[in-house]
Amino acid sequence: MQTKYNRVKEIIKSKILDGTYIPHQKISSENELIKKFGVSRHTIRLAVGKLVEEGWLYREQGSGTFCAEQSARETISQTKSKKIAIITTYLSDYIFPSIIRGAESYLSHRDFQVSVYSTNNSVENERRILEKILAQKIDGVIIEPTKSAFLNPNLHYYFNLECLNIPYIMINAFYDELEPPSLIMNDEEGGYIQTDHLIQLGHRDILGFFKVDDVQGLKRMKGYIKAHRDHHLLVDPSNIITYNSEEKMTRPVKKLKEIVLRNNLPSAVVCYNDELAIMLLEVFRESNLRVPDDISIVGHDDSFLAQASEVKLTTIQHPKNKMGEDAAKMIIRLINNKVSKTKKDWAEVKTTVYRPVLTINQSTIGRNTEKNTSKLNVQ
Repeated sequence: MQTKYNRVKEIIKSKILDGTYIPHQKISSENELIKKFGVSRHTIRLAVGKLVEEGWLYREQGSGTFCAEQSARETISQTKSKKIAIITTYLSDYIFPSIIRGAESYLSHRDFQVSVYSTNNSVENERRILEKILAQKIDGVIIEPTKSAFLNPNLHYYFNLECLNIPYIMINAFYDELEPPSLIMNDEEGGYIQTDHLIQLGHRDILGFFKVDDVQGLKRMKGYIKAHRDHHLLVDPSNIITYNSEEKMTRPVKKLKEIVLRNNLPSAVVCYNDELAIMLLEVFRESNLRVPDDISIVGHDDSFLAQASEVKLTTIQHPKNKMGEDAAKMIIRLINNKVSKTKKDWAEVKTTVYRPVLTINQSTIGRNTEKNTSKLNVQ
């Protein structure tokens, strides 16, 4: 159980980390802190004394207690090696190990110490991780935004990184309010290519499944819609099925099962990613539907899962390892050049946008062509 003085200490430290208290700003007086926390003067003095000892605060006789510069904490910690934090939404599955491997390999060969964290796409986890790395001597951060389609409640931690002149870059997406250097896919074009491929094959009734709490999903959905419009096809709103991180993939699987039971199955499906495509293939398998003979399906990301099923997925390539290595190069450049975070300086580091390329495999077939008996069925 956390002691009272530790609770007070952690709350004050949190206010330093999120930028509420800035260097050399006077913190609340003892009496104000006693009133705020409802604890004794002894507890407040213990908490503040510990923060002074650790270099978070400093005292000036007759003036009060103030927030310390980060350099004061670095002197106390005596950390010498350069440290990079890599924060992704997930760690051990899908395309994330490849991205992390690409960055970690490049950094470790250049004597950077790498710490890897996962938010599990939770803004609360992101907050805790940002507090943790801000409490350390960190030289740079590579981060994949959490729930990037929404206004992020942790923006002030990023402002504090900027105030401390700690460079950070974003991968796969970015928080629009911050406009940081980033490495992203052209997701709108990716969704367009997925859909255009099916339309070119003669498909007209195309389901689209999109995750909408990440900006990648919104952009892929926009590409899906744009492809329909460019081909002068009406978009049936009931053909667009959305879901979020908390629902994982239970909603799209449930919706697809309902569509199959109603016997109004479309001829093709566009998926937010390969992971979802594999789950939907299982629904088709259970329903004795053959891919691609009965229905075509397109994934996104060209993950290892694209080759994991009997039917190899047609999918959009994702740079994965290259994105990780390019991110490592970008963060090292920012650190070495000591780029400050003014709007002008951000512009000096160009955002990298990767163009999507379609890998055509066994999961798509022309709607009006004869069935290709060499194609594998989902069994």
